[in-house]
Amino acid sequence: MQTSTDATLGDWRHRALEFESELGKAVIGQDHAIRLLAVAVFARGHALLEGDVGVGKTTLLRALARVLGGDFERIEGTVDLMPNDLVYHTYIKEDGRPAVEPGPLLKHGERLATFFFNEVNRARPQVHSLLLRVMAERSVTAFNREYRFPHLQVFADRNRVEKEETFELPAAARDRFLMELNIAMPADAELQRQLMFDPRFYDVDALIGGLREGVLPFAELNEVAAQIQRFVRTSPAIERYALELCAATRAPADYGVTLDGVEISKLVLSGVSPRGMGMLMRAAKVAAWLQGRDALVPEDLHAVLHETVAHRVFFHPVYELRRDELIGTLLDQVKGKVAAP
Repeated sequence: MQTSTDATLGDWRHRALEFESELGKAVIGQDHAIRLLAVAVFARGHALLEGDVGVGKTTLLRALARVLGGDFERIEGTVDLMPNDLVYHTYIKEDGRPAVEPGPLLKHGERLATFFFNEVNRARPQVHSLLLRVMAERSVTAFNREYRFPHLQVFADRNRVEKEETFELPAAARDRFLMELNIAMPADAELQRQLMFDPRFYDVDALIGGLREGVLPFAELNEVAAQIQRFVRTSPAIERYALELCAATRAPADYGVTLDGVEISKLVLSGVSPRGMGMLMRAAKVAAWLQGRDALVPEDLHAVLHETVAHRVFFHPVYELRRDELIGTLLDQVKGKVAAP
């Protein structure tokens, strides 16, 4: 017998698939990234995109802001950006008197749904500290009062090519992102041909302007997200499996993981934290729901494991410079070595 919750979540799943379809009109060849962004939206988590220059990170996030609905703000990471620039800005009025107006975080109030921080690694650590508070608590203090943003999601991007005048995000800030997504150029030759020769991809403003606005009623997402977490069931066996996957990131040698040229017992400095474990489960439940399931299976954990866990595993300094080479192989081995129910 179908309950009212089942019917409501069924309607929302249809909306979620429409949301993915609209994003796919603006950015082609990124179906996996679009699915993961949908997971982030319904898990109410922040997301960081990284990749080479010109692969569509900014276009994807601009499209997301339009399709998601609610108010949207964007800020560019620069070396001279200061924390106060996010909160207020000052200027001289025509009469020569100074004036203060709300900055990008404050001017929309509780309607602020999407905050896009472009090239976040160009901003100074002081800015990252303020961003950490906003991401963790969805609030900021200014003008002797607290401003709250109950529907806010932070989406940031960074390119991995340029290193001059950039500041690496601290571990605490990275841990606040539900997931980190790698955006790469589509490998399919036909998709590359379309991107090169189809004129609709030349004008990004027009491309995004043609998308449907407000496919998802943003003010209802928090409640829907809570319903999804209650709706998707976990068995004792799948719970043990999830716990062991996380344990294997902390002590891979105990699970028989081996990597060429690596002393595996000295590889990991810190594995997945309790916060990361919770975020993995939140994302996996949304992945299950998007697939039409009401119970978690190992494939749901696998679908989000790399994006929710990789940035939470820290290597000893001798191996950290090889992170890009090692982290994917490590997590693949973890999935292969931990016995699934």
